[in-house]
Amino acid sequence: MKENFDKAIAFTLSWEGGYSNDPKDAGGETNRGISKRAYPNLDIKNLTKEQAIAIYKADYWNKCDCDNMTYPLDIICFDTAVNMGVSRALIFKKQTTDYRDYILLRIQRYLDLAAKNPTFLKGWLNRTLALYNLVKGH
Repeated sequence: MKENFDKAIAFTLSWEGGYSNDPKDAGGETNRGISKRAYPNLDIKNLTKEQAIAIYKADYWNKCDCDNMTYPLDIICFDTAVNMGVSRALIFKKQTTDYRDYILLRIQRYLDLAAKNPTFLKGWLNRTLALYNLVKGH
C-alpha cells in the first residue's frame, strides 16, 4: 500500500543519513543508505532523495513483496531489508509473521554482529527501538 510505503520510507530515510565513506563501515561509500558496493554504476556522492526512494521502492519494498504484507510487518521487513539486506529480511519473515518476534530476530542478529565489531551496535539498537515505537500498539 502506498501509504505504508510512504510511512516506511519516511522512517528509513530519517535513519539513513547523507553521504558517508567511513572506513569502519562495511557498506563503504553510501548516501541515503544506498551503497556504492550494491550500486557500482551510480554516482553515490550526488544521489538525490528521489533516486534513493525509487531504488528503495524497486529493490527493497517490491523485492520483499511488502505490498502483500500486513501492517506493521511490511514496514519492519522493509527497514530490515535496507539495513541488513533483502535476503536476511526474507529469512526473518519465513521464521515469523509476528512483528514483535521479527524485531527480536533483528536484535539478535545485531548482537551476533556486534560480537565481532561493536562499533554500530548502539545505533542499530536505537533504530530498532524507534521502529518498534513507531508500530507498537498496532
